[in-house]
Amino acid sequence: MILMSRRRLIGVGGAAAGGLLLAGCDNLASDDKLARIVRSAEDASRGFQRFAGRDALAREFSRADMSPVFKVNGTREPVDADYQALKAGNFADWRLTVNGLVANPLSLSLAQLRAMPARTQITRHDCVEGWSAIGEWTGPQLASVLMAAGMQTRARYIVFRCADDYGGEVSKGGPQSTARYYESIDMIDAFHPQTILATMMNGAPLSIGHGAPLRLRVERQLGYKHAKYLMAIDVVDSLAGYGSGHGGYWEDRGYEWYAGI
Repeated sequence: MILMSRRRLIGVGGAAAGGLLLAGCDNLASDDKLARIVRSAEDASRGFQRFAGRDALAREFSRADMSPVFKVNGTREPVDADYQALKAGNFADWRLTVNGLVANPLSLSLAQLRAMPARTQITRHDCVEGWSAIGEWTGPQLASVLMAAGMQTRARYIVFRCADDYGGEVSKGGPQSTARYYESIDMIDAFHPQTILATMMNGAPLSIGHGAPLRLRVERQLGYKHAKYLMAIDVVDSLAGYGSGHGGYWEDRGYEWYAGI
C-alpha cells in the first residue's frame, strides 16, 4: 500500500474538486466537499508519520529559500481589552501559565522564555487553503517547558489556549466564533524536536499579525495547528473539557484533529 502525504493528498483532492481550493480557512469551513477531502487524509498521514518514526523531521531550508512575504492569516490582532493592555506594555506583564497534570505549575514571562535554550528552524508553513511560505522561527522547545513543569503519568494531550477569537464573524464560524481559539497535540508531537514555542520570526520578535508574543510551531502539521497569541498551556488526559470536545477551534467546526503533512 502506498501512503500519500497530506500535502500530496490535498493537492490531488484540490485538482479533483475542480478548483475547490478557496480563499481561506473561512471559506473551507463552509465547504463540505473540500472538508471531506481534507478529513480523509487524517488517518493516512498520522499512520505515515508514526510509521516513519516519531522523531522524523520536517524539511528545513536555508535563508536563501525564505519567502519574501509571509502571509498573515487568521486573526490579525486580538481586540479584547486584556490583550490590548498587554500589547500597550510591550508584553512586559504577559505570562504563559502551564497547568493541569503537572507537578510544578509554571508562570513564565517572555523574558524567561527568551532566556531558555532556543531552537532556530527555517521551515515551510503549509496552510489548508493551499498556500505555503517559508520562514525562520526561534524559541524554546516545548519539551523543555513540559519537563520543567514535570508531567504526571496520566498526561495525554497538550492544550494551547489563546487570546484571540473571531468576534462572531460568519465566515469563521458565525456566533460560535466568539469562543477563544485553542489547539491541542499529543505527546509525540509535544516532544518532537521541532515543536517550539516561537518568540521570534525571521530574526525579529514576533509581529502582532504573526502571533505576538508567543505562538506554537508544530512543523509536521498544517497551519491552523500553529496556534498564535498563546496565553496558557494545559496538560490533560482528555479534550472533553474544551470547546465542543474535538481538540481545537477549527476541529470543533469540522476540521480533522490530526492535520499531519
